[in-house]
Amino acid sequence: MIRELHNKLISGEITSVKLTEEYFARIEEKDKDIFAYLTLTKDLALEQARKVDAKIARGEKIELLEGIPGAIKDNLCISGVRTTAASKILDNYIAPYDATVIERLKEVGAVFLGKTNLDEFAMGSSTENSAYGVTKNPLDLTRVSGGSSGGSAAAIAAGEAVWALGTDTGGSIREPASFCGVVGLKPTYGRVSRHGAIAMASSLDQIGPITKSVEDAAIVLSVIAGQDKLDATSAHSSGKDYTKYLTGEVQGLRVGIVAEYIDGLDEKEKKSILEVIETYKKLGAEIVEIDLPHSKYSLATYYIIQPCEVSSNLARYDGIRYGLNVDDKKNSGVKEDGMSKKLLETYLDSRQYGFGKEVKRRIMLGTYALSSGYYDAYYLKAQKVRTLIKRDFEKAFEKVDLILAPTAPTPAFRIGEKTEDPLKMYLADMFSITANIVGVPAISVPGPEVEVDGKKLPFGFQLMAKWFDEENMLRAAHAYEISK
Repeated sequence: MIRELHNKLISGEITSVKLTEEYFARIEEKDKDIFAYLTLTKDLALEQARKVDAKIARGEKIELLEGIPGAIKDNLCISGVRTTAASKILDNYIAPYDATVIERLKEVGAVFLGKTNLDEFAMGSSTENSAYGVTKNPLDLTRVSGGSSGGSAAAIAAGEAVWALGTDTGGSIREPASFCGVVGLKPTYGRVSRHGAIAMASSLDQIGPITKSVEDAAIVLSVIAGQDKLDATSAHSSGKDYTKYLTGEVQGLRVGIVAEYIDGLDEKEKKSILEVIETYKKLGAEIVEIDLPHSKYSLATYYIIQPCEVSSNLARYDGIRYGLNVDDKKNSGVKEDGMSKKLLETYLDSRQYGFGKEVKRRIMLGTYALSSGYYDAYYLKAQKVRTLIKRDFEKAFEKVDLILAPTAPTPAFRIGEKTEDPLKMYLADMFSITANIVGVPAISVPGPEVEVDGKKLPFGFQLMAKWFDEENMLRAAHAYEISK
């Protein structure tokens, strides 16, 4: 879709301003029901679009993404634009700088329509934890859009943006992509700079694209990937055009499957994944059964490491430096253990009223696991298991090029279905979190739909590749896509 619009811009069939206005018209028409966006940046978008049109009028060459309207998850900073991470504690926060991915998109002339909704601080699998409201699935308004990048996925599925950025800490790009029937790509940890992403779990977070097609995901990745001096975990990987690897050929590629991942599915979902496997066989890929013996501990490992990092990262929201400040006028200022009561109450009140229920739950879990006497039993042990899971993947990738698995256990569930049972909600991440634990790239692609309550719903499968082998992963994902 991006390439098609790019060609229309060059030929003069459309202008970037006209295209941008069309997308704002769609947002105005549809978003009152879906609620994909938290903030619209119409003035900025039209200013960006006008610059591109002027460039085309001068006969200058434009980049593939130049003048193409997209959406940005609201935990990524855009200078001068409100950035809330869907939390009341950042309700009045205006970002003073651009995230590195935003700088790179600005450099190629991309157009920003606005900031999309998410689970608060990206903690959730349904975008029901946003402080501002639930994002509904455009394909069935009674169902969730997935999380935590639900706003970005819904915007793409509803035609409210051409491309979008999300973040993925345990499946937060891939799961909503699966639920909304679109493509979601989590790059290798370090492939894309995290500078300017509001940190949730720093060893797990990664920024990536959500798009209508694999080619569009490759185009966006080509722009945002690369080393950044402001992110010490980023790797040398800029200047690569990932679209060049979309050959449509998978002949000879070895695709690994884990029997337990598939056998544990309900019959309809199992049938969908088996159809995907058959398609790859027909395309010439070799299907190899592999074993990931420690992956059964992934969920437990993730839900120790992630809350521990949450507890550390969210300690900065104290009601003093930025964000919400709840000032209790009744405080006396009497010192308690070296700290004024007024200061302590400011911390406590600001965090009490600023954070939502799920955020508080994870802060408490993480603080407990890191506390004296429990650190070795929980956090240290989880990190050791993480190493074992990573070794499983290293051994598996000696035999195969890619690993194929479901993205999520089910299609999109109904709004409110899992909100009262956090454990049920956490189980929705069971297939997606391993890629974050070990840092490999993963992409969710729409597979055969699954019938639920008499209605066909999207059901995605994911491909995981070796570290920094997005090329083969995109090639295989694209080959499946064009075979349908």
